[in-house]
Amino acid sequence: MPTKICIYVRTLQTLKFKQIVFRLFYSICKRNKSASIKTYPKKPALLNMKDSLYSYPTYFNDMKFVFLNKAYQFYGKIDWNYAGHGMLWAYNLNYFEFLHQYGFDKETGLKLINDFIDHYKEVRIGYDSYPISLRNIFWIRFITRHAIQDERIDAFLYGAYKILFGNLEYHVLGNHLLENAFSLLFGAFYFQDSAFYHKAYTLLHSELQEQLLPDGAHFELSPMYHQIMLYRLLDTINLAQHNKRFDKQECLLAFMQDKAKRMLSWLNAITFANGAIPLLNDAVPGIAPTTEQLDQYALDLKIIAQGDIDRYNPARLSESGYRCFKNDVYECMLDIGRIGPSYQPGHAHADTFNFVLNAYHKPLIIDTGISTYDSGKVRSHERGTAAHNTVTVLDRDSSEVWSSFRAARRAHVRIIEDTAQSVIAEHDGYKRIGTIHKRQWTFSDRKIVITDFLAGKVLEGKAYLHIAPSYTPEKRDLSVKIGSVVISFENTNNITITQTQIPDGYNLFQNNYTIEIIFEKYLTTLLDFL
Repeated sequence: MPTKICIYVRTLQTLKFKQIVFRLFYSICKRNKSASIKTYPKKPALLNMKDSLYSYPTYFNDMKFVFLNKAYQFYGKIDWNYAGHGMLWAYNLNYFEFLHQYGFDKETGLKLINDFIDHYKEVRIGYDSYPISLRNIFWIRFITRHAIQDERIDAFLYGAYKILFGNLEYHVLGNHLLENAFSLLFGAFYFQDSAFYHKAYTLLHSELQEQLLPDGAHFELSPMYHQIMLYRLLDTINLAQHNKRFDKQECLLAFMQDKAKRMLSWLNAITFANGAIPLLNDAVPGIAPTTEQLDQYALDLKIIAQGDIDRYNPARLSESGYRCFKNDVYECMLDIGRIGPSYQPGHAHADTFNFVLNAYHKPLIIDTGISTYDSGKVRSHERGTAAHNTVTVLDRDSSEVWSSFRAARRAHVRIIEDTAQSVIAEHDGYKRIGTIHKRQWTFSDRKIVITDFLAGKVLEGKAYLHIAPSYTPEKRDLSVKIGSVVISFENTNNITITQTQIPDGYNLFQNNYTIEIIFEKYLTTLLDFL
């Protein structure tokens, strides 16, 4: 069977039956994806909400937008289908999150909303369920903040919700379906629509229960997406706290508050002392609200009390597969978990046994993050094993990631030891070439020891360490000095330091150094903190 067909088959085997059925259904059946401004609902009741978080600035005067570090200025009129900077840029344009950046005025917001409605027959990208979900939330929040009562906008919003209601993303699941559910709840409260409410209620219960792991992590295991989903959950709690509309609302509110507390606990456990998150899986800085902002929002909503959050309790990390070891000298985050949910690994990387390290509260060994979602060599490299601080065998990826958001065969991890000072685990990601990779971490006050073992047919491996851009490594025989840390290697004669480029957010890069260590059978890496 040709390799490409094999990859497709292995990928399909991991999907839920529901995903396949709905993908076929949506591809065969013609779906209503055109909002009608002639559909008028009953008059909405104005909502009450506490102020939410400001968005990062993306709209500038004279119809200039900057998303994903790419700018575009429209002249005459806005092309809401503009895809010259890629589909994700176009999606961001259609989200309308810019309505909530600091200093954004009511008149400009209404002008842009009405421009979108004026050209609704031309809109294509904006009628996908995901941008509908986000745009409707941001429109309702904007309407609420400015006490806007406009029948034309209301009618259009309701039409968009009817599209969403009939096109929920069961074929994607994951964070997409959860965003659909959050948005439907906003629509239910705004339009006092019981059908929207009951669907949102059911989805929120089922999806939050499934998508949040027992230790509080969002199951796609991207700290950035965890922050985004927590932000949306807090907004939804804000909505339900301040507007009494439906039966069982208090039960739903209590359920969401409990989930938010768990998400906050996990997020604070993996956040470094400098306030940054590790850029594991699909993650970039400057997109999601910060941990500090989310903590404060939760305090404002009285979900937590001052002093509830403890950032330094590694016992909170379990089912997510992340472990964090912290003291006054270093903070080390390591990954001994699965790459993500079996049926939705779209934001996962082939990074099994990856780790990141801050020394003296500064990044030292880093995850490279991502620069794009566009399919191609860059995306493949950024999801691949060599872009992470772990081991490749025959230059293979530990999990078979492909296209932009797909994964076929995945590494399965067996945890052998998991204590406050030591972690030992092995994975079978290279079993297709007859090799098992085992890694052991041992932690003490001023030293970390990492030992890699290869067993099976192929015993030569390459270990990678990606160094933060602020450092220039100094090679000394079989050791490397990086700032106040000396890294020495046992059982290798080949250490290469190469200047490379890593992402600095979407579509941006910065120079750094990567250390590559070739070894056979085993490699011991000792990190001494001076």
